[in-house]
Amino acid sequence: MRLITLLFLSFFTQILFAADVLSENNASKVDPMSIITIISLSKVLWTLLFFALAYVSITLFTKTLEFFAEKSSRLRISIKGLIPIIRIALWTLFVIIIIKVIYNPPQEMLLTALASVAIAIGFATQDLLKNIFGGIMLLFDRPFKVGDKIKVGDNYGEVINIGLRATRIVTPDDSMVVIPNMSLMNTDLSNSNSGELYCQVVAKIMLPVDAPTDKIRKIAVEAAQISRYIYLNKPIEVLFTNKIYQRKSFLDMELKAYVMDIRYEFKFKSDMTEIVIKELLSQGIISKDDLE
Repeated sequence: MRLITLLFLSFFTQILFAADVLSENNASKVDPMSIITIISLSKVLWTLLFFALAYVSITLFTKTLEFFAEKSSRLRISIKGLIPIIRIALWTLFVIIIIKVIYNPPQEMLLTALASVAIAIGFATQDLLKNIFGGIMLLFDRPFKVGDKIKVGDNYGEVINIGLRATRIVTPDDSMVVIPNMSLMNTDLSNSNSGELYCQVVAKIMLPVDAPTDKIRKIAVEAAQISRYIYLNKPIEVLFTNKIYQRKSFLDMELKAYVMDIRYEFKFKSDMTEIVIKELLSQGIISKDDLE
């Protein structure tokens, strides 16, 4: 679909070049062969071939970068954050090469054609251009990178691609969510790790209101310290809040700790809930009736 679109734009550009020639020579006779030279099937075919080559080359190069990024947890987010910028730069380079090598139009004709194309496309694809502009702004402003976990509205997940039109995230239930870039520019979003590999995770457990907080805090901290997912360079905190649920008072325990990799977020939450509750039950600090 991308190649068909680019081919159409290429053909449309050639038509504009021809129109420019006609407008410049409207007072004199125009050689039909000059128009055929500008609009030629061979140039269209070469353009298609070059775009196909560009598509395959850029896809293979970015897939290679993604492969090496996944192999290094330390550099994963940094490498993936560069991929959208590299993709745009390579496409721009290929387009410039195609225009210069295949068409090589006079500068005046090129400027006229580009202006005409820009106006025509601008009227026809206003919403698309807004999203493209939004995508460019996201790459420069960088409120998030590929590999970050963000929350936009009701959607929370890992950013796997920042395209010119839309950004794709994968939610915890492995669903793909496609969000137009202009929507991201005009809405509030939260970033869990902001380009860092580690992030804070909060595991919550509801306990009896009279539970001994000092013992529970010690158990929770020790459970976090021995976790295989913990990032020990950051502090571990255990906070208690009184909550009312179904007209009953409960103690809401929040275990706040950092995981070494954002992808361990839910595994860490599960481990902490399981280990802490199991230890509290084994020490008789709470009973099974307290958890009902």
